[in-house]
Amino acid sequence: MRDGQRACLQAVRRLLTTTFVIAGAVGGAHAQQPPRADGWVVIPVEEYRALRLRAFPPSRPPAPPPIDAAITRVEYELRAAAAVASGEARVTVDVLAEGWVRVDVPAGLLVRGARIEGRAVPIVQTPTPHLLLSRPGRVVITLDIVAPLSVSAGVEAITIPASRGAVSRVAMVVPREGIAVSVAGGVLAERPSQPDGRWVAFGRGGQPLTMSWKRRVEERSAAPLKWRGSVTGLVGLGEDASSLSASIQIEVTQGAAAFVDVGVPAGATVNQVAGRLVADWDMKPGGPLRVSFLQPIEADATFTITGELRAPRDGVVSVPLIRLPAAERETGGVAVEVLGSGEIAGREPRGLDPADPAELGAPVRGRESPSMLAFTYRAQLGTAPRALSLQVARYTPQAVLTASIEEARYDALVEEEGKTLVRGRYAVRNNQRAFLAVRLPEGATLWSASVSGRPLRPGLDASGALLLTLEQGRSDHENPAFAIEITYIQRTPAWTDRGRARLALPALDLPTARTGIVLHHSPRFGLTPDAGAFRIESDTGPFTAVLRTDAAALSRQRQESDAREIIARDAVTTAVPPTAGRTSAGPLPVDVPFPVFGPSVFLVSELTAELQTPSIDFSYKRESRW
Repeated sequence: MRDGQRACLQAVRRLLTTTFVIAGAVGGAHAQQPPRADGWVVIPVEEYRALRLRAFPPSRPPAPPPIDAAITRVEYELRAAAAVASGEARVTVDVLAEGWVRVDVPAGLLVRGARIEGRAVPIVQTPTPHLLLSRPGRVVITLDIVAPLSVSAGVEAITIPASRGAVSRVAMVVPREGIAVSVAGGVLAERPSQPDGRWVAFGRGGQPLTMSWKRRVEERSAAPLKWRGSVTGLVGLGEDASSLSASIQIEVTQGAAAFVDVGVPAGATVNQVAGRLVADWDMKPGGPLRVSFLQPIEADATFTITGELRAPRDGVVSVPLIRLPAAERETGGVAVEVLGSGEIAGREPRGLDPADPAELGAPVRGRESPSMLAFTYRAQLGTAPRALSLQVARYTPQAVLTASIEEARYDALVEEEGKTLVRGRYAVRNNQRAFLAVRLPEGATLWSASVSGRPLRPGLDASGALLLTLEQGRSDHENPAFAIEITYIQRTPAWTDRGRARLALPALDLPTARTGIVLHHSPRFGLTPDAGAFRIESDTGPFTAVLRTDAAALSRQRQESDAREIIARDAVTTAVPPTAGRTSAGPLPVDVPFPVFGPSVFLVSELTAELQTPSIDFSYKRESRW
């Protein structure tokens, strides 16, 4: 019965549902109503969430801090003892970022340990000493530090490195009475009320703070004067009169110096005493030179002395020395040079040691003189004996010139396709020079070089110039001239039908009295040199005897020498077992015959200065028959 009732109810429900659907369809067909503005719209869930996010955007998270941590205050509590100052440095740090934050330890300090709220924290040493903090907020770091003290002329000083904090306070305890404290890079805020108290200074942001202290002036003036001195002298031995100059530096270690006495050699005349603190100077006959200062010197001072004196022209010369007889320790040195034609042949120092002129400092550094000698004072009392005697040799003016080129002779073959072959021969007289520096034109390559017919392999200086070894002669005699020969090839721009070109010759570091060049060129072109340092003349051959030597005879001599050398080598080879190795030392002789081809023009020039690059400008034009 129950199953029948359930089936009946389900049939009724299906009937009602079908009736309602048919009625709705018929009503929609007969009733044409306008669309309604309100109602439901169905969209995907993802589009709905995107529209809602645009309509109701969430609030932005707070921006991160511009820095992880800031040092807002640095305070030092130090105590001076011996050559160091030790104590604490309290660094106030405001940590702003989350997580681990690095805080650098102030540079220039020796940190022995670090504490935060009485708890020791480790210091990371690499790459630079620093600490790591992990908690945001204000933190006070206590550092156990040691800072060195600098001591100079009775003045002790300590320098606190620049701090990143806005306020830096330094409290220094100096266990000494009667001192005066000064501050650089800050301001002195507190003075001690007791002799053994604290001096407090505040520094400026981003600047180091220097505190220095010394005895008060009245106490230093009452103490006996003690000072040290350094003398750097320069003596120029001339033929008529000698110059004398010295730079003097004094360092007061006790008391205060209102003046100093300088020992000037007998016969010397002082012309000027100059210095920033010099007030006056006075020199009495037979007495020392007294230099007075504007105020008593408690640290150091520097002044210069210039004068002149009569000294022997040559022979044994006793060099005048500037002395500081009242100094506890006298150091420094003296440099001596011969002015004019001459050199120093012998020396006898006493209380001095030989040295390089550059070791004496500014008054001597930068002066270039081949005859200069330098000596340093041994660290002794100002009254210790010192003396310097030199043997000076003078020369005639003709022997003063160290080296020169009497004649330069060139043969140049200019090729129209951009290749130039040049042979240069030089008649050289030498007294003291060791090398001749030859700078080839740009794009040139050396083929061979010889001195007096002997081939050599040139060296190179720092600038790339060739260094040819010169024959050495005596400086007191007129030495005969000898020949130097070089051959090189140079790349130049190729010629067109007509145009202009330039032939550059080597630059020599010696003056040249006369220069001649035979310029060969292609017969298909006409060549016209421009007016300049070179002029056209008829070629009568070299005017120096050494360059007039027959080139063919010189070549035959070289060939005969080579043949004798080969015969000697063969004889030695037959006597030496075949297993023995043979090597030839030095450059092999190379004789490059210069080809004489095409028409030529001879040009000559006089007085070419050293390091000057002579050049010839010319115009060229292709001949019509070609």
